[in-house]
Amino acid sequence: MSTYLEKLGILSQMISFAKADKEIKDSEYDFLLGVAKQLEVDKETFDSLFHKKAEKVLLKSEAERILQFHRLVLLMNVDQEQRLVEIEQLHNIGLGFGLPQAAIEQVLTVMHNYPDKVVPPAVLINIFKAYNN
Repeated sequence: MSTYLEKLGILSQMISFAKADKEIKDSEYDFLLGVAKQLEVDKETFDSLFHKKAEKVLLKSEAERILQFHRLVLLMNVDQEQRLVEIEQLHNIGLGFGLPQAAIEQVLTVMHNYPDKVVPPAVLINIFKAYNN
């Protein structure tokens, strides 16, 4: 798993993404807090990331980058709204991670086939596997 600084970087990136539409809804905050708990980051440290960014980290493995992309897809959909700015930013983040453009686009398309647009992890992994072979 990631180092503590990588965990803070993951959360910082997610918070920045949540701010893409200029507001953080309660559902987004709650989702982010849940991720912080999973990453074993205390609430005080988590809340401080809203005011100062953690050092940007590069996720080393493709699996870590896909997991972070998945978290961002879930975050985008937690408020039941997908704004164009969020979709564009998510697409650019995925490309910045070095993920295949076609796989990113497929994930953004198939998410509409699932309740609450929650793409099951196995489906997401299979999409990325298909583009790595």
